[in-house]
Amino acid sequence: MDKIVVKGGGALSGQIPIAGAKNACLTLMPATLLSDEPLTLTNAPRLSDIRTMTTLLQSLGAEVTALNGGRVLALSSHGLNNHTADYDIVRKMRASILVLGPMLARDGRAIVSLPGGCAIGARPVDLHLKALEAMGADLDLRDGYVHATAKGGLKGAVVDFPVVSVGATENALMAATLARGTTVLKNAAREPEIVDLAQCLRRMGAQIEGEGTSTITIQGVDRLNGATHPVVTDRIELGTYMLAPAIAGGEVELLGGRMELVAAFAEKLDAAGVSVEQTAAGLKVTRKNGRVSAVDVRTAPFPGFPTDLQAQMMALLCTATGVSVLEETIFENRFMHAPELMRMGAKIDVHGGTATVTGVERLKGAPVMATDLRASVSLILAGLAAEGETVVNRVYHLDRGYERVEEKLGNVGAKIERVREHD
Repeated sequence: MDKIVVKGGGALSGQIPIAGAKNACLTLMPATLLSDEPLTLTNAPRLSDIRTMTTLLQSLGAEVTALNGGRVLALSSHGLNNHTADYDIVRKMRASILVLGPMLARDGRAIVSLPGGCAIGARPVDLHLKALEAMGADLDLRDGYVHATAKGGLKGAVVDFPVVSVGATENALMAATLARGTTVLKNAAREPEIVDLAQCLRRMGAQIEGEGTSTITIQGVDRLNGATHPVVTDRIELGTYMLAPAIAGGEVELLGGRMELVAAFAEKLDAAGVSVEQTAAGLKVTRKNGRVSAVDVRTAPFPGFPTDLQAQMMALLCTATGVSVLEETIFENRFMHAPELMRMGAKIDVHGGTATVTGVERLKGAPVMATDLRASVSLILAGLAAEGETVVNRVYHLDRGYERVEEKLGNVGAKIERVREHD
C-alpha cells in the first residue's frame, strides 16, 4: 500500500495547474445515459473515482473511452443493455447513485444498489428517491437495491427539498430533462458543479433555467442529443493548493483558478493573513507576514465555506496565533483528521460538530493515517510546515480526489515523495 512522505520546512514557489472538478465530472458522466448520441467531456481529471464511474457505465452497456492521457472522455450510451447498477461497483463510491435518474428518465426502469463511499456521515439517499417519486416513479427498496420503474415515463412536478442536497438536485435535474411537462426544483443546491451540469445538459438540448439559484425550472423535451463540454475547474483542489503556500510560506499561482469558485474560502484566508489575487492565468496566493491569525469557520452549502475544505483549513489553523473555532454543519463525522493532527502536536478539542483549535508555533512530523479523502490531504499540508518527517499512510483515499499530489507539490518546491510498498 502506498504512503506519502513529507519533509517540512522551505517555502514554495511556482505554478500548480488545477484539474477539472471530480464532483462535476462524476455528475456529467451519467448524463450520457440520457441520450443515444455521443457525449465528450474535456478537462476531465485523472482519478480513481472517474475510473470507478467508467466501470459502472460500462457495466450498463455504455462505451467510455479515455483520450489525450485521460483528459478527454468520449462516452456513448447507444447500446445500453443492462439496467442494474451492481453493488460490487456502487459500494465504492456514493456518486454511483447518479445513474438512477437518467436511466429511469430514458427507459422507465432502473435497479441501483444503495451506495458506499467515504465514512464521513450518514448521507442517506432518501432525498433522491423522494424527488423521483414526486415525478411519478414507483420505488421498491429490497435486498439493498432500489428497484425503480416509471410506466409511461416520468412527469413534471414541483420538488421542494427539505434540506439542500447536491446529489439529489443533480439526480432530479437529469431526470427532469426527459420528463413530460415542467419540473420545478425548490431549495436546489447552488454549487458550481450544478451550474456546470445544467450547462452541459443545455448543450445536449435540455431546457433549463435558474441554475446557480435555489429554484431551477426544467421544461422536459422528447430527446437529448450529443454534445462536447469542458469540465469546470475543481474548486476543492483549487482551495487545497491555495493552502499550501499559506501553510509553508512562499508564493504559488494556481492555474485555472477563479475567485468566484472559492469566494467564501478566500475571504477566510484574507482574514487569517493570506493574500489571494486574481491573475490573468489563475489565482496567486502568498502569506502576508509571519504566522497566520486565528479565524472562525462555519461550513455551509455553496456559496458558503465548503465542508470539503474544512480539514485542510484546520491544518492551517493548527499553527495560527490564537484560538479558532470550526463548526461542521454538513457531515457529522468530519473531524476524523483531528486526532491525526494531534499526533503532530496540534491542540484540538472536538465536541460534537465543533472543533476548537489553539494554534501552536510549530507542528512536528509523525506517522499518521488518512481516514478519508480530504483528511488525507490535510495531513500532507500539515506536513509541509512540520519539523522533520511526516508519513501519511493509507493514501488510497487521496487518489480518489487528487491527481499526482506529490508531483504538483514537488514542482513548487515541496519535499514530498510517494513510497510504494509491496505486500
